[in-house]
Amino acid sequence: MASVNSVFSFKVLAAITLAVLGVHMAALQASPTSLRPSRAEPPPRAFITRSIEPDMAPMAAPPSTHTAATEAPPPRPRVRPSTARSAPSPASAAPANQAHAGAPLEAPSEHLDAVSSRLEDATTPDRPEADQLALAAGAPRLPSDAPLRVAADKVPASVRLKYQVLSNKFPYRLGAELLWQPFGAQYEARLEIGAFGQARVQTSRGQITPQGLAPLRFSDKFRSEVAAHFNRAQGKVTFSANTPDAPLLTGAQDRLSVLVQLAAMLASTPERYPQTSTITIQTIGARSADTWLFTVGEAETLTLPGGQQATLKLLRNPREAFDQKVEVWLAPALGYLPARIRITEANGDYVDQQWLASEPLI
Repeated sequence: MASVNSVFSFKVLAAITLAVLGVHMAALQASPTSLRPSRAEPPPRAFITRSIEPDMAPMAAPPSTHTAATEAPPPRPRVRPSTARSAPSPASAAPANQAHAGAPLEAPSEHLDAVSSRLEDATTPDRPEADQLALAAGAPRLPSDAPLRVAADKVPASVRLKYQVLSNKFPYRLGAELLWQPFGAQYEARLEIGAFGQARVQTSRGQITPQGLAPLRFSDKFRSEVAAHFNRAQGKVTFSANTPDAPLLTGAQDRLSVLVQLAAMLASTPERYPQTSTITIQTIGARSADTWLFTVGEAETLTLPGGQQATLKLLRNPREAFDQKVEVWLAPALGYLPARIRITEANGDYVDQQWLASEPLI
């Protein structure tokens, strides 16, 4: 009996203990803050990442005009050119390497561009300041009514002249061809300079008169064509490049026909052009007009790729510091057509066109 009572008492005690624990758990869930310490704790801090804040101070007002004139602006960062434009590509570097190795050449277009630009620069019009200085210094000027004593029967016969073109800037040679064809009272001249399938072509067409050549149209083509038209009825030259018209003077030539006109003048009356005399000709390009002054030099015998030629040298000296010098050697055996043309830059760079062969045309 006593053991039964003790077992019963243990069960009662365990039940009471479980009941008390259940009450305490319910109390804790109902009011969790009531059992915490009364000491106030700071609120939890949010997670902050480190950053650099821009300066939000107001920007100063831009300086006035007079301040900008006296204070230098802050230096700007220098932008280095991209290697794609400054460094030569393997294709453009190949011709120079192959030339030294004796391998076939591949001509990049920029090389012919450079030669063409020099040939163009040699005939660019002088600036107005240069013309004023030249006139003030007493430089001769071709009057509009000055006749040229040139006999038409002294115009060279039909011929094709071939040249080698050398330059100190390139390791290879270009080729050039001058085609001159008179037929009746008309003529056509064509000069082509190029290599590797690329060329610059100048063409002159016009009439043959007792005073020599009278051009009607001059064109210059490299990728695109520009031209000058001689309107003799109105006494002016018009240009396809939309540049201003130019007055047309007596005896005017274009930049190709002038070579043949000089040949006709010297072949007709050589006594009129002694050494140191000056030949002045209005010369028309595809975009503008200019006045060319040639000084007659000494007779020279040249050794050229095609052999020796007795020549008479004409010199067009620079009129300003950055102008080019143009030297022309006319050969009597070639009908006084050029055996050599050399264009020299102010810095010493040159393009040299030398006679290689002649082919008569029937």
